[in-house]
Amino acid sequence: MHLVITGVGRGIGHALAVEALLRGWKVSGTVRKPGTAPAGVREHRADMRDLEGLAALAAQLDPLDVLINNAGVIGPARQAPLDMDFAGFAETLAINTIAPLAMAQAVVPHMRAGGRILTISSQMAWMGYAKSDRIAYRASKAAVNKVMQGLATDLRDRGIAVALIDPGWVRTDMGGLEAEEDPKRVAGGILDIATRLDMTQTGQFLHWTGQKRDF
Repeated sequence: MHLVITGVGRGIGHALAVEALLRGWKVSGTVRKPGTAPAGVREHRADMRDLEGLAALAAQLDPLDVLINNAGVIGPARQAPLDMDFAGFAETLAINTIAPLAMAQAVVPHMRAGGRILTISSQMAWMGYAKSDRIAYRASKAAVNKVMQGLATDLRDRGIAVALIDPGWVRTDMGGLEAEEDPKRVAGGILDIATRLDMTQTGQFLHWTGQKRDF
């Protein structure tokens, strides 16, 4: 099993890489800072805003079974609907929404039969929330949900399953120390999904425990 994970330098991505290695999987991962991937990971430096760079990176990868789009940002300090850092908003969309699609497009030609694509989304993407805080982040995750739902439709005939993952509120640099979920436990749940995901679940938004959730 060859797993490719974006953003393995810290947080959920780091935990995913460590857990995958413990399971005996081959892991390739992207980082912003060289030397931050867990030992045993085939590290690739990548800027998620550099779409040409992502395509070049994918061409260097060995055939893969699973892509986990994990790399993401929380967005700018000012991201309220009436007080928006629009340059920061654009960067948030570039990293959280556009890059996952670009990475998926780039690796699909290198995927083995039965390949799977998982993208880390957020409970904050749920359209049932009317909350306005962190609206750039919320919007980017809602957008990536729609993008990946469409990708699932277009990859159905190729037998490549696509899913969105809600990791919950996780104790990472982004989530903070008061967050509810342990990153190691969440990583294990996500990898369990990666193992069993099939075409009956393609296009779905799943909680890290495997339960289907609403968009």
